[in-house]
Amino acid sequence: METITVGADPAAAAKLGLGADAATPSLVQRIHRARWGAAALLLTALTAAVLATAGPVRPALAAIGHMRWGFLPGLVLLSLLHYVCSAVALRGAAGRPLPLVRTTMTQLTASAANRVTPGGLGAAAVNTRYLVCRGLPLPRAAVAVAVLQVAGVPADLLLMGAVVGLGAVLAPGAGNDRMLDALGHHASRAAGLVPPLPLLVAGGVLLPAAVLWGRRAVRSTAARSAAAGLADLCRRPRDLAVTLAASAGTTLVLGVAFALSVLAVPGTAVGPAMAPALLAAYLVGAAAGSAVPTPGGVGSTEAALVAALAALGIAAGPALHAVLLFRAVTFWAPVPLGLLACRTLRR
Repeated sequence: METITVGADPAAAAKLGLGADAATPSLVQRIHRARWGAAALLLTALTAAVLATAGPVRPALAAIGHMRWGFLPGLVLLSLLHYVCSAVALRGAAGRPLPLVRTTMTQLTASAANRVTPGGLGAAAVNTRYLVCRGLPLPRAAVAVAVLQVAGVPADLLLMGAVVGLGAVLAPGAGNDRMLDALGHHASRAAGLVPPLPLLVAGGVLLPAAVLWGRRAVRSTAARSAAAGLADLCRRPRDLAVTLAASAGTTLVLGVAFALSVLAVPGTAVGPAMAPALLAAYLVGAAAGSAVPTPGGVGSTEAALVAALAALGIAAGPALHAVLLFRAVTFWAPVPLGLLACRTLRR
């Protein structure tokens, strides 16, 4: 692939069909401004999250010296394994043998982009760009990324069923019943807080609008392309199995890391028998936190995970310590690696 450096002869850029403006230094300035703007937004989000939880953070920092630091290497390895599983899932959805190391580096960069964009839009853009650079046409790359997002839903549901089932068989009563009872209690309580008449009126207005919007969305070009991509993936059983297994693996690895984070905090007073319940707590808390469209789920995910641990009978202070440790290792620590990986991939 022929490339030119920014600031080179405009004639070379014109020969490649890029136009004279592609080789001007103003492009470099715009790129640098966009990069610094993203960094400033990330710093602002981090500062806001810290200030919002300044009260609870102080005792959490004071408890650092009492943590079981022997769990830290395992947390780091699980965090890295999460990105390897994400790379394998992308390879399966793309349907071609992508280099594992570079694809893993791309997932680190995608995670850094997700820290400043809601709903996984940053990761989708990075993965689409990476697949285009690897030779996939843009429509097929976008469909592959969309299929990867869709495949994560059934994979997580299957994982949830397996975790709850194994917990009921291997460790009956070790927190699993409390988690299910807490979910049922909160669901019934939320239903009781909604007045029936306004609910019926809102349903009569919103339901037809949702049906009309859904019909238009299903008939859209993007929906047809995603359906065609999903059908193509189903015609490749091996790639389908790899995509589903790797998608579930990314969630399972983070769930295990969450369980280790809870075990690393002495005040939680939990043992290995609680591992299935902790996995279920992570799946429920992560799903609830991702429902709020904030960049990276900052704030909402932490609150949901603490609430899930509270449903297991863990005190609020130790639960917050465990969640902060988990998010620090698996969420914030990979950001510098993602920025470095971005520079390497651009070269």
